[in-house]
Amino acid sequence: MKGNGSRLRLLDILRGFAIMGTLGTNIWIFAHLGDLNYIFTFIENEWWASFQDFIRVFVLFLVNGKLLGLLTIMFGVGLEMKYQQALRRGRPWPGLYIWTSIILMAEGLIHFTLVMEYDILMSYGFTAIITAFIVKGGDRAIRMAMKIIGGLHGAIMLLILGLGIYLGVTGAHLSLGDMQGTVLLYKDGSWLQQIAYRLENFAMLRSEVMFVIPMNIFLFLQGIRMMRSGFFASDEKGKKKRKKLLQIGLSAGIPLNLLIFVPGGYFDLPVRYLFAPVLALGYIGLIAKLVEANEKLWLWSKLEQVGKMSLSCYVMQNILSAFIFYGWGLGLGGKVDSAAIVFIWLAICCLQIIFASIWLRIFKYGPMESVRRFTLDIVTK
Repeated sequence: MKGNGSRLRLLDILRGFAIMGTLGTNIWIFAHLGDLNYIFTFIENEWWASFQDFIRVFVLFLVNGKLLGLLTIMFGVGLEMKYQQALRRGRPWPGLYIWTSIILMAEGLIHFTLVMEYDILMSYGFTAIITAFIVKGGDRAIRMAMKIIGGLHGAIMLLILGLGIYLGVTGAHLSLGDMQGTVLLYKDGSWLQQIAYRLENFAMLRSEVMFVIPMNIFLFLQGIRMMRSGFFASDEKGKKKRKKLLQIGLSAGIPLNLLIFVPGGYFDLPVRYLFAPVLALGYIGLIAKLVEANEKLWLWSKLEQVGKMSLSCYVMQNILSAFIFYGWGLGLGGKVDSAAIVFIWLAICCLQIIFASIWLRIFKYGPMESVRRFTLDIVTK
């Protein structure tokens, strides 16, 4: 499953799938004007009593945390490819990769400020720097880091899971609090007022970035180990590994992630930050299986193109969503139901596919990817 040159086609397909799937979570934040309650089940809406609420929770079951986990793993794969490239060329490590990560953090800061407060690029840039030094220590350092960091994150999430079970049994009510101020800001506030809000509340709005760093490091390292173990190889050994990944990921991931349907939000955090990556592994196996079954399917080439422009498409989809839903744009936020939100998500995905297809016919790299390469050339001269 190789594309042009030495580029592995499956990796680009998975990146494209992950980028568009990530919007499947973020679209609810945009559509409900920054109210995070709508990507969880804390709100007192019974999904079985409303078809619109069922649609929302079902889509979140499929994508919330899963595609972000998949994207995080793919970043780890990309780090490993950069590391192997540095070894082949006799370059010091981390070397230039540190600059790449710093530029990614700067891109994330700009994206956070101008577009969306829940940017993931800053977190990935910070995680990449830490992971780059772990990789330098070799396989033993990677295994040890995964045990320590993964164990710490897992223990915290299991404590939260236990607390959720206790609160569920006692009938306690969970809530993210009143977010009406945020909703009004994105409904009636200007773009400049929204920028000011993000900068004034930088620490609070970036709290998730710090919280997920242990999970991100673990998933980066998971991607590195998968790449080294041949999970993405096109030979029979790689196919067997992916088949096993499919079986384990889906058989364990689906029942664990079904906990999102438990009302009250008691299991939402463990589902998003602990169980979602398990299903993400199943998605890797599933997509790989489907690609192997019909490599010439038109969809794969389209996802591949989005994957090659993953940074550009990520920023583009958030700009489009902000324009569609926020008051300074079309102002549809809070005015459309769940079915319409899903339709808009799919429409944006189709638009991204068209954009990536046209752009890559003319240029070698996406617009954001070109800017990054240009910036890297400047700072490393």
